[in-house]
Amino acid sequence: MFQIVPAFACPFVETQLPQCESLNADLKAVILAREAAGEAYRNPATSMRINPGLFESDFTFFASPEPCVQALREFCWSALSRAIAQLNGYSAEQMARLEIMSHTWFHVTRKGGYFGVHNHPMASWSGVYCVDPGDGDGGHPESGALHFLNPLQLANMFVDAANNHVRAPYGMGGKTYRFRAGQLVLFPSWVNHEVLPFHGDGTRITIAFNCWFRMRE
Repeated sequence: MFQIVPAFACPFVETQLPQCESLNADLKAVILAREAAGEAYRNPATSMRINPGLFESDFTFFASPEPCVQALREFCWSALSRAIAQLNGYSAEQMARLEIMSHTWFHVTRKGGYFGVHNHPMASWSGVYCVDPGDGDGGHPESGALHFLNPLQLANMFVDAANNHVRAPYGMGGKTYRFRAGQLVLFPSWVNHEVLPFHGDGTRITIAFNCWFRMRE
């Protein structure tokens, strides 16, 4: 017998909100109005440096009553619940007892904006939904991309001709998402990630969340 086994896999979830144009237009209007309001909706206590060209909201976005926000909340929580059920082997009864807590916020990124490497240590699952990827890339193919660093930090302690070109998912490279409108990516909160500099025109708008859970008796 000869078998190659992915012994230490890291689960990501990729899904798409169908027919998202109308919903995204409503979300964009809400978000840009809040950005224009400035301090009323800005994150008052950022844990990282907010770079020029980036607006970060406070962490209560999914508590907003607008129908478009609540529709997106339902889509995101449904996808996350499906992932948790499949990965943990939970029954419908167990899922009904699972209580979610969360922080939810939006980013508005303009030309030159980016967000440095970080993770979310006080959560189990995180996600990013793309409202608008922005127009064009200014000649930079990875403009505004969400990039995840390879968590196998010792994998490149010795590199030679036998491991320098190992195919995915076994290689040492990261994972990059060049968002399209309506795309949702879910990932374990401990994975380090960053948003690469945005070189496009207009606005790149995303909605992000961190979640943690408890099982009710």
